Amino acid sequence: MPPLGIGTWQWGDSLFWSYGKEYGEAQVKEAFDATIASGVDFFDTAEIYGLGESEKLLGRFMKQTDRPVQIATKYMPLPWRFSAESVHEAVSESLKRLQIDRIALYQVHMPFDFFMSKKTLMEALAEEVKRGRIATIGVSNYSAQQMREAHDYLAAKGVPLAVNQVRHSLITRQIETNGIFNTARDLGVTILAYSPLAQGLLTGKYTPENADSVTGARKLDSRFSRQGLEKLAPVISLMREIGQKHDKMPAQVALNWLITQGNVIPIPGAKNADQARQNAGALGWSLDADEFTKLDLLTRDRR
Repeated sequence: MPPLGIGTWQWGDSLFWSYGKEYGEAQVKEAFDATIASGVDFFDTAEIYGLGESEKLLGRFMKQTDRPVQIATKYMPLPWRFSAESVHEAVSESLKRLQIDRIALYQVHMPFDFFMSKKTLMEALAEEVKRGRIATIGVSNYSAQQMREAHDYLAAKGVPLAVNQVRHSLITRQIETNGIFNTARDLGVTILAYSPLAQGLLTGKYTPENADSVTGARKLDSRFSRQGLEKLAPVISLMREIGQKHDKMPAQVALNWLITQGNVIPIPGAKNADQARQNAGALGWSLDADEFTKLDLLTRDRR
């Protein structure tokens, strides 16, 4: 897998994002093209992003490029999905929307197994690997124990568990203390880090001085308050200092810190070409050991 991917929740989703208002298909197509041009070919989506629109957009975009593209998408364990057949149907629908014959990585969006047991779900996914319609299997938001259970069910079918997609960033480090990170290493499972820029907090865009201008759902997050941003200021300052040495922006430092961990692939979002190019700027260089340690120590209390 590549060291960096792009998350596409924002593509086609107007329920949580402002797709169709502040930006639209033209802008995300430019983000797709800029991502490919930057050498990043891994896109993460889900069947529920925009109620399938994100997958449809990627399907159209892939038809307009001759460059190879790797797609990861996700299965949602909805209440009316209670049999293995519903898993196969969901794969079929994602393949149609994406206009491809094989999905590189197919993930379970969340560990909800009240209506379908984890064993039934994993065995159905293993069957899809053997059918050739998906290449690898992943999970998302699984605890250490849930990840181990999924791994064992798949192993019984001779199929590895590839990834666990979880929230992880320089200032969101709970997986380092709740067992997920260490268990993933033990099992050979890669961490896909969603929200690796903490909803934009690690870009340096938000400061105590402009806290009053925060809009949307961010207003409900205390980290975006004046006090929250004041607490974050030393982290941003250190990232700026390190970034200046490498001619990089704070966001690129934050993403590189994740990549440097060795078992983590960040998947930041990108609503336009500029954001896509900025994300790709996390590649092609590395924090030195001293820089990594300074960031680690400064943010360790957030674990």
